[in-house]
Amino acid sequence: MEKIGGWRRVLWLGCVLLAVAGPARAGNWNPLPDTGQKKCYDTSGKEMGCPAAGQPLYGQDAQYQGAPPAYQDNGNQTVTDQNSGLMWMKSDDGTRRPWQGAVDYCNGLNFAGRSDWRLPTRFELDSIVDYGRSFPAINPVFSCQSSFYWSASIYVDDSVYAWGIFANDGGDHWLDKSNPYYVRCVRGGL
Repeated sequence: MEKIGGWRRVLWLGCVLLAVAGPARAGNWNPLPDTGQKKCYDTSGKEMGCPAAGQPLYGQDAQYQGAPPAYQDNGNQTVTDQNSGLMWMKSDDGTRRPWQGAVDYCNGLNFAGRSDWRLPTRFELDSIVDYGRSFPAINPVFSCQSSFYWSASIYVDDSVYAWGIFANDGGDHWLDKSNPYYVRCVRGGL
């Protein structure tokens, strides 16, 4: 087989990705809420004033405005994200589960008159984090434990792990699937 080099490799990869992903469809994307990040940082992690366009380190998250978080409490222990259209459990059920148990729990859940619940992806779970807060960093419309929450996203480098979010700081972590953590199911999206 001939090696594909330089721009040909990029072109070939782009074609493969398009073939797998399919054409982009307008109207299927819902904006995620703003992260809540309001501060800028230098390369050592120290807080700094936000740089102007053209200056080093310009373009940090704090310099962009996203859609403000907009949640509707549905009055039935669910919350709907008005930006993404996702419906979330307002709180977890207080039970820690290993990853497969979390997947099975959400897939089998009949809650608030709905049976199409699932474990959220890593990026969906990130969407309810407010990075302008901590302890917890989860938007206050939700109640949460001071612990990790599972996502459906498997860690690509080793399938023994899956991604989770630490509620106190909103950080993403890959976690051993055999460890028990909390679950917040979601419906809609994808």
